[in-house]
Amino acid sequence: MLLDISRAALDAILAEAAASPGVEVCGLLLGEGLRVDEVRSCRNVADVPASRFEIDPQALIAAHKAAREGGPAVIGHYHSHPNGKTEPSARDAAAARRGEVWMIVAQGDVKAWLAVDDQGFERLQIHP
Repeated sequence: MLLDISRAALDAILAEAAASPGVEVCGLLLGEGLRVDEVRSCRNVADVPASRFEIDPQALIAAHKAAREGGPAVIGHYHSHPNGKTEPSARDAAAARRGEVWMIVAQGDVKAWLAVDDQGFERLQIHP
């Protein structure tokens, strides 16, 4: 399956991760289905941001509220693995909910994943 996202959005995610190599950066993917129309950087409020991420709840609530008012839907999120790989970690798998798109950045690369069940992901091809 294909994830449709602009080159500019991909570049923004990669640049954010490169600018903060010591922490997991994170943000929201907004759009419809498997089409990302906007990426929105969010503050990582995790207790240990070097190895975990938690999207600022206020940003998440605001995005869902905007979607209810006609804005783009939250279809997933992105985050980086500063010292890792672009594959979902065990922690990622435990947090995943079916249907969410996960984009993971590591070492200048990005991969996209679709959560298909409680502990599994299907790799998505990125179509910029």
